[in-house]
Amino acid sequence: MKERYYPFENEPLPYDYAALEPYIDTETMHFHHDKHLQTYVDNLNAALSDSEELKKLSLEQLLSHPDELPEQKRAAIINNGGGVFNHSFYFEGLEKCEMCKPCGELAKAFDAAFGGFEAFCDIFKKAALGVFGSGYAWLVADGETLKIITTPNQNTPLADGYKPVLCIDVWEHAYYLKNKNLRAAYVDNWFHVVNWNRAEMLLLQR
Repeated sequence: MKERYYPFENEPLPYDYAALEPYIDTETMHFHHDKHLQTYVDNLNAALSDSEELKKLSLEQLLSHPDELPEQKRAAIINNGGGVFNHSFYFEGLEKCEMCKPCGELAKAFDAAFGGFEAFCDIFKKAALGVFGSGYAWLVADGETLKIITTPNQNTPLADGYKPVLCIDVWEHAYYLKNKNLRAAYVDNWFHVVNWNRAEMLLLQR
């Protein structure tokens, strides 16, 4: 993701709202991007509006050292800044797959870290289903090591020093209109719309 600064904007999706059909439906994309993400953007801008020092920091800088944020603004920035980062990262990591599995260096990394792509999918799905309540499952780089982690609510891997490679949003608003309470069905559909080329690019930038 490019560095972003105050005032933050809800940038357009890099594809049409219907581009991920039938795996993620058009109505969900409208509500998820235009309503949910917009609310986080508005609330983050409001939280930063009276702090000239915080306005100078990028979104990643704000979220990488949450303990250094002013106590009276910390929760608002973590929750809403995390909502902006996580949602943007999630949306940018999707596309209608021509190939629904990785190749090249990412495939080699899956072989080394997890024993292959199918093994990665199994572990990642279990992580996504294991998030209690709302949150995210992530593939992250910890130096030269790939890990699968989860974060609650709108917390981000940045606070723990990890480099995000890909993520799935498992808040109910990401899937409830189409899949109702069937999170597993949503996760299975998500594997069909992962932008593996972007994930590989981020991996190689670590």
